Amino acid sequence: MPRLKDRYESEILPALMERFGFDNVWEAPRLEKISVNMGVGQARENADTLDAAVRELTTIVGQKAVITRAKKSISAFSIRQGMPIGCRVTLRGERMWEFLDRVLSIALPRIRDFRGVSRNAFDGRGNYSFGLDDQLIFPELGYDDIERQRGMSITIVTTAKNDEEARVLLELMGMPFVKA
Repeated sequence: MPRLKDRYESEILPALMERFGFDNVWEAPRLEKISVNMGVGQARENADTLDAAVRELTTIVGQKAVITRAKKSISAFSIRQGMPIGCRVTLRGERMWEFLDRVLSIALPRIRDFRGVSRNAFDGRGNYSFGLDDQLIFPELGYDDIERQRGMSITIVTTAKNDEEARVLLELMGMPFVKA
C-alpha cells in the first residue's frame, strides 16, 4: 500500500470526519484521480519534440502518456484540427497515490525559492490545479534525459463537495500552500 494512502486511511480520514462531522466514511473527501498535462507547442514544426515529451512524462509518472490533438483549427497559432499539440496522463489508484506522494515530498521542495502553491486555484467543486515550470524537479529525469525545459499542469480531482473540504484534505496530506 502506498505510504500516503496508508496515512490517509489511518490519520487523515478520521481527522476529516471529526472536523466536518461526517457520520459515514464515504462522506469524507478523498482523491479520485490526478491528471497531468504537458503542452508541446513546438510539435507542429518538429514531431520528435512530441515524442520526447511523451517519453519524459511517461518516465515521471510511470504510466504511458497519451498524445492530445487540437479540437479546433486556430489560424493565429498555425494549428489545424487534429494536429498533435501535447500529451497527458490520468492517474488513478496506486499510481495516483505514489505520484502525489512524490510531488509533495520530493518534487515541490526541490523548486528554487519555493514559497508554496496558491490557495486560490480551486475550481469551486473541490478540484485543485497547479502548474510546474520545469520537469527537472523530478528525480527520475536528469539533464541528459531531457530535450528542453517544459512545464506541466497537474489537476487533483477529489470527491469533496466544496473548496473548503478539498483545501483541508490537501493540507492534511501535506500540500504546501502559501502562508496567508
